[in-house]
Amino acid sequence: MKKKGLLIVLSGPSGVGKGTVRKAIFSQPDTKFEYSISMTTRKPREGEINGVDYFFKDREEFEELIRQGKLLEYAEYVGNYYGTPIDYVRETIDSGRDVFLEIEVQGAKQVREKFPEGLFIFLAPPSLSELESRITLRGTESEELIRGRMEKARKEIEMMNLYDYVVENDKIENACERIKAIVVAEHCRTTRVAQIYKKILEVE
Repeated sequence: MKKKGLLIVLSGPSGVGKGTVRKAIFSQPDTKFEYSISMTTRKPREGEINGVDYFFKDREEFEELIRQGKLLEYAEYVGNYYGTPIDYVRETIDSGRDVFLEIEVQGAKQVREKFPEGLFIFLAPPSLSELESRITLRGTESEELIRGRMEKARKEIEMMNLYDYVVENDKIENACERIKAIVVAEHCRTTRVAQIYKKILEVE
């Protein structure tokens, strides 16, 4: 009997390295996760393919999906909507594949409300001073913006109790291995495996 996949939600404060860790995981040849394809109302850029890079919708279609509760999470940014379609996630999981979603803390909170059975991993910095150093080294923001980001990061770190696991991003390769180990362990969780055997016993 086929096992269902998992929704893996990786989240954490801005500057912690979520995107870097996600890219490192997906660059490994043994990674079999499906990256969650987002939906947007912005126009496709040259070379972008519908259903591969994004699901492209017009504003009316997107707002109808919001009304129908068909999005795990969504937000409006620079005049365009962005969101995660729930049907794509459920169909992929039902086919036995794991879906990987990298998202901001507020978005993860929305996902938890609609998809509590997901696997929620909080990526944490080794320390606040290390996080500040990483943001500063980007060299793209003023001191005032950095202070604002750090204040927001403190509040987001206080929300880590909403997650199932916390992974420290001390080194990228270490964080990747911890996340993959968590996924393996989660697939072996009694509550997940027992459902499969219950169905097998019912058939026999």
